[in-house]
Amino acid sequence: MLPKLRPKSRKRKNKPLLYYEKRLKRRGYNIIIGVDEAGRGPLAGPVVAAAVALKRTNFKNYIDDSKKLSSIHRENAFQEIIRKSVFGIGIVNEKIIDRLNILVATRIAMEQAIERLLDKIRHQKKQRIHIIVDGGVKLDINLPFKNIIKGDAKSKSIACASILAKVTRDRIMSLYDRVYPQYRFLQHKGYPTKAHRALLKRFGPSIIHRRSFHCV
Repeated sequence: MLPKLRPKSRKRKNKPLLYYEKRLKRRGYNIIIGVDEAGRGPLAGPVVAAAVALKRTNFKNYIDDSKKLSSIHRENAFQEIIRKSVFGIGIVNEKIIDRLNILVATRIAMEQAIERLLDKIRHQKKQRIHIIVDGGVKLDINLPFKNIIKGDAKSKSIACASILAKVTRDRIMSLYDRVYPQYRFLQHKGYPTKAHRALLKRFGPSIIHRRSFHCV
């Protein structure tokens, strides 16, 4: 088992991570769902979204924006999050991204994640649900939601969704690395690094590269 390492503590200059959750609880909502995505910027692979409703808010692992955590910290946090939450994952592949555009694909992935979470709690009575979303994506859903810019650093629910989405997508790209080893997806996860662009120039695009991102 990997050690549950914790990054050096950082003082938060803004509101505490449960500020939005507690505020919504005071307004009478009993289920708060945080939503985030991973994979809007890469040249290859899917965009992945996660929706998280926390059952418990105390964590042994450090919870923050997934981009601020190492891969070991994310993996440790991932295991704890799935034990302490109800969650859903949405995945939209590169073909749909090319057909619709990345913004629409991101919205669809988020809505898929929410729907899969809701399928797990439909039997519960007296639900008052509110969704909080990282960034400015406007959802097409029949539930109240609030967009929070840089929400993965401001809300624990969104931060948890950020971690689930990032780890899930990284695992997908690790599998693609076995299928297309020449692109070294394990190293860059499809993001437009200098090394990735050099490999694209050498080998041309694979099936999972996003043609609409002008990677050819």
